[in-house]
Amino acid sequence: MIYFIKRIGIMLFTLFLVSVISFSVFQIIPGDPALSKLGMEATQEQVEMLRTELMLDKPLSTQYIHWAKNILRGDLGESIRFSRPIEELIKERIVVTLTLGIYAILIAVAIGIPLGILSAKYNDTKLGVFLSVFSQVGLAIPEFWLGIIFLIVFGIIFRLFSLKYIPFSEDPISHIKIITLPALALAISRISVVARHMKNIVLEEQEKDYVRTAYSKGLSANKVYICHILQNALIPTITIIGMLTAGVLGGAIVVEQVFNLPGIGTLLINGVTTRDIPLVQAIITYIASVVVIINFLIDILYRAVDPRISI
Repeated sequence: MIYFIKRIGIMLFTLFLVSVISFSVFQIIPGDPALSKLGMEATQEQVEMLRTELMLDKPLSTQYIHWAKNILRGDLGESIRFSRPIEELIKERIVVTLTLGIYAILIAVAIGIPLGILSAKYNDTKLGVFLSVFSQVGLAIPEFWLGIIFLIVFGIIFRLFSLKYIPFSEDPISHIKIITLPALALAISRISVVARHMKNIVLEEQEKDYVRTAYSKGLSANKVYICHILQNALIPTITIIGMLTAGVLGGAIVVEQVFNLPGIGTLLINGVTTRDIPLVQAIITYIASVVVIINFLIDILYRAVDPRISI
């Protein structure tokens, strides 16, 4: 019980810090959101009226308290640029980002874990060297550059994938085809991360006494890996997946721009370029909250997998 209370306390404190930082950092950026919405032709009276309506004339502490109370009530405010509730804008686009992120994580885990195991199993062979080089190359390639290459080669030259976004509800097959390229661009570096971590974990486990005991009992190498080494590598693997979550959400912002996907990342960039502060603050707080909550759930999963964990 103490473990859960401690984790909940850490999560709430982290969310508080995230909210303070995301609110405060955009207050020091030059420019006037009211003027951005009304345009340069607006009169001073109109600008002052909108500033009052947006509470921009109040002290920062008052603005934060008002904003935080609304966030806790589920009211994310209204977008200055779109003149619509931010909650509606996020709901319209979050499905695209989540689909892209989950797809990329599944690809990274499904390919990265077997690659890491093979790399460790054949560590001193040519195959192991090749897999290690592949991991290094995957880490070195920026996802936006990889996305552009995929877009040009598979989307424009060979026309294997459509460049126009189609919602899942309209055509599931076409939707999956469209999401595949950006998901691959987002997953390549993550495959390398998973493979490298998995290789190190397996190499470390291979040197432990229980593995030698399993071999001495006459168990085959495959059975030792599946029934013993992988079972003990479960907790570090959960850590890797948790690390991927934050990275994928951050990388999706860039990849969505490259492939012109109507996700949260594209909405965030639009908000930044138009100085739509309420929109940007809400999206950053939303994404950060998702990452913090996922990390909290991973901590709980740690405890479920290994009750010995108490910190």
